[in-house]
Amino acid sequence: MTRVFPFLLIIIMLSSCKKEDDGLRDGYFWLYGAGLKDMYGEEATNAISEKWKIKWVDAGGCTTGYETLKEIADANKKTLAAITRKYGKDWEARYDKDIEEYAMKRADVMDVLIVNKLFRNKLRDYNVSFDDVNNEITALKDPGKYEVTVLNPELKYENKICFRVNVDTQSRTVDLIK
Repeated sequence: MTRVFPFLLIIIMLSSCKKEDDGLRDGYFWLYGAGLKDMYGEEATNAISEKWKIKWVDAGGCTTGYETLKEIADANKKTLAAITRKYGKDWEARYDKDIEEYAMKRADVMDVLIVNKLFRNKLRDYNVSFDDVNNEITALKDPGKYEVTVLNPELKYENKICFRVNVDTQSRTVDLIK
């Protein structure tokens, strides 16, 4: 059953999703992957997914079979063609550049947050020290603008999110999202 599960998962995902366009589901292009995860790469791709409207979906583990890999490749081929139609032939280079620049942008966001009084007060409200901040940073469409979700992994799943803020690294401002 374990070997059949990833294949069935892909079939279910491919057949049950409302198809708006090749690979476009709920406003995002879905690309499938299998194998060992790159944690840094996963954080960076999640961070820029809102900007690019591209989501990577894990469809198989390290021991994924040939048939599953073929299904993944076939689905991704259609999606990649649709992404190219939307963003142009050089989209992959720009996308890769955004992923590479993510570490610097993340540092810029944290630099703004560390000195922001509103942010530090919200951390205090949730009894979280800045050194222990666990957050997700999402790049928004406007350059220099990010959404930051502060999490507390010690809490139950439904209560993990402490608060959200928008950060503008250009004007160095932080706004609480209500």
